[in-house]
Amino acid sequence: MRPPSEQAPAASDLAAMDRVLCDCRACPRLVAWREEVGRVKRKAFAEQTYWSRPIPGFGPADARLLIVGLAPAAHGGNRTGRMFTGDRSGDILVEALHALGLANQPTSVSATDGLELLGVRFTAPVHCAPPDNKPTPEERDTCRPWLVRELELMRPSVRAMVVLGAFGWQALFPAIAAAGSWTVPKPRPVFGHGVRVELASADGGAPLAIRGCYHVSQQNTFTGRLTPAMLRDVIGAAAAEAGL
Repeated sequence: MRPPSEQAPAASDLAAMDRVLCDCRACPRLVAWREEVGRVKRKAFAEQTYWSRPIPGFGPADARLLIVGLAPAAHGGNRTGRMFTGDRSGDILVEALHALGLANQPTSVSATDGLELLGVRFTAPVHCAPPDNKPTPEERDTCRPWLVRELELMRPSVRAMVVLGAFGWQALFPAIAAAGSWTVPKPRPVFGHGVRVELASADGGAPLAIRGCYHVSQQNTFTGRLTPAMLRDVIGAAAAEAGL
């Protein structure tokens, strides 16, 4: 099978890219882990068939706001086949989007639950569930061409991004630089909750506003490091800049 560095650039649109991405087996450790999780399963989901494949982005191809996570959760996206679906992180994120008028319902339970994102798309720098939620730098870099192509294809519409967590933030800027549509400052911006960076256009198109937000992980939400109000504030500000 050809690596992402060959497959991603050949995708003519997001739907085509997502179809090819779902068959990726480029990272042996991630392939082994995602499939093992699907065999062993969590007791609460013992009767379910896990997706256990890479998870594509989710949302309209002409989205104006891109929300960038880390990687699929082992018993969330890796089980349901949809990003931010079937776990507490997805519940919190989609509830915030619904409150802001950016999703048609407040829950994200399964890939067939009827959820629609309105002007928003989910993506991640790593598309397979990693052990301990920690992809290696090599896995991040191997997966990067998918994100680069996604940014290239979304260039006509995307105007703002919310990046959930430091890993996603650090992984995003090399992908933006490779996509070539915006100028990445040097040194690269440092992650922080509420940090805002505006990237100037490098191709004559619109600039891009990027905001950092603590990740919607259970560790952050259970401890109060990230509250629903904090999440809504960041996403709401980004949505306004995106014209939503």
